Amino acid sequence: SIVSRKKCPSSHSEEIQDCVRATLSEWFATIPPPTSPTDLPDTIDCSIPQATEAITPEEREELKVSVKLFICEADLSSIKDAVDKACQALAVSQLDSVIIAPPALPEEVSQTLDNLQPAWSELEGLVQSHKIATIGTSDLDKELLEQLYNWAQVKPSSNQVNLASCCVMPPDLTAFAKEFDIQLLTHNDPKELITAASFQEAVQESTQDLKVADWRLEWILRYSIIVKSRGIIKAKGYLVHAKRSSL
Repeated sequence: SIVSRKKCPSSHSEEIQDCVRATLSEWFATIPPPTSPTDLPDTIDCSIPQATEAITPEEREELKVSVKLFICEADLSSIKDAVDKACQALAVSQLDSVIIAPPALPEEVSQTLDNLQPAWSELEGLVQSHKIATIGTSDLDKELLEQLYNWAQVKPSSNQVNLASCCVMPPDLTAFAKEFDIQLLTHNDPKELITAASFQEAVQESTQDLKVADWRLEWILRYSIIVKSRGIIKAKGYLVHAKRSSL
């Protein structure tokens, strides 16, 4: 897991690359240099505590913690893992809002309710266990959002729309969202937040001792801490989780 912050990025991918480079470089400076990749465990927790905005109990009521979770692998256990790690890193017992971005599909494949249901069920369980207050979706058209809404036990509270592919909110989506009190938000995230090659490049630049091709991204979590009364972002950052393939 990597925790870091970055300002003024030129792209989301570059922002994450810079976070990975800075966090790994700082973390590796605190440990004895590994003599080979096998010296490292399959999972490395290299968070930098001073780079993480832990929230004190006194200020919790004044802040909203919003998260967007990008799933890179099909393993659904990563959803609970990501939420648990975010709560731990930010010192909160519950996230106020989580929007999920499922793994990117090939261009010729359309998103379906069947694809969304397993991940949504995981999120519903986390709402029921009070780890998340509200859950939202990303890039669903009116038909798919309606299907999810009708099927779900915990209804989506929001749906993000990428304005790169849709300059104006579709009227049918706007009408449905208004009728069922679903907030429509905009975003400019690419389908793939960072490629495997870009991630491995950032890792390679941070240390020469890792066989970067052995590491694969499992999930990326982007958080924002918002001051409710002023509507401004107090802090933002990423948690990135990658796992090493069996050697």
